[in-house]
Amino acid sequence: MTRSQNPSNSKKLFAITVLIFVLAFIGNMSLGSVPISLSTTFKTLLGLESKSETVSYIIHAYRLPKAITGVCVGAGLSLSGLLMQTLFKNPLAGPYVLGISSGASLGAALFILGTSGLGVFSLGVFGHSLSTTLAASLGSFFVLFVVMSVSNYVKNTMSLLIIGLMFGSLSGAIVSILAFFSTKESLQKFIFWSYGNLGNLSNPELGVLGGFVATGTLVSLVLVKWLNALLLGDEYAQSLGVPLHKLRLLIVIATGLMAGSITAFAGPIAFLGLAVPHICRLIWNTNNHKTLIPASLLLGAVFMLVSDGIAQLPGSAKVLPINAVTAIFGAPIVIWLLMRKKQIQL
Repeated sequence: MTRSQNPSNSKKLFAITVLIFVLAFIGNMSLGSVPISLSTTFKTLLGLESKSETVSYIIHAYRLPKAITGVCVGAGLSLSGLLMQTLFKNPLAGPYVLGISSGASLGAALFILGTSGLGVFSLGVFGHSLSTTLAASLGSFFVLFVVMSVSNYVKNTMSLLIIGLMFGSLSGAIVSILAFFSTKESLQKFIFWSYGNLGNLSNPELGVLGGFVATGTLVSLVLVKWLNALLLGDEYAQSLGVPLHKLRLLIVIATGLMAGSITAFAGPIAFLGLAVPHICRLIWNTNNHKTLIPASLLLGAVFMLVSDGIAQLPGSAKVLPINAVTAIFGAPIVIWLLMRKKQIQL
């Protein structure tokens, strides 16, 4: 049965989370190789600070787009993880179990490691960064198309999960072979791409990423009642009139759009999509998707903004791999919450 929480407590938790989100958003833009105070950042965002054109340029041209990217990445991956855990009824399911991230990695590897005709993207108006994004996008959406096609012939979600994992293994094997035969310089570029990066997106690219995440979010909100019914079992959901095949297809599409675009634009960022939905269930003490969807969006954005702030190494020009930061600081939080709450129930 779907657990629910006292509405007043839920509203308080959301109010606190929104406040933390605002602080994390402003704080993220204050950190970097050039430290900027919170008050100056806030005033600059509101257009009230005009003392330094350099500070205004840093915030508006670089840090604001990067912070918005962090919000899109964190929210999209968290929601994708929630959808996958609900679809497969498996607490270990994440946004990449369908092999979509591996497909993006394969596309990027084919371009970066120089073993495919995808290198033609680097000619003309396309730069190396955009070429990598295009190649990763093609890889992720190719796998998404294949998974959607296969889903028409698969009778249960467990088979779909196994097929997704097989796609991931196959893509990983091909990437390993490409890496073995690649040059040192190409391999280094691919490794840096795999670390994840929030700061390379132009405004048009950010618009595309935001559009995909918004589309996936809208689809998820429309499916709230069906998702709650799915938690009670396939047979019970069908007895309530839920079209399981249609629901499964819509979940795959929403997850594919979000996880695929995020991997293509920001790299394969792990852990967050697996952990944040569990954290939301433990904090809000509910399985109701009407609560979990907005909670995952907010907490995922906060988690990514804080992780990116830590990765900046305040006061230093060096930046840690965002993948490492999300796992190092996220895993202890999940372990601590599990020790307090004893268990997670889907």
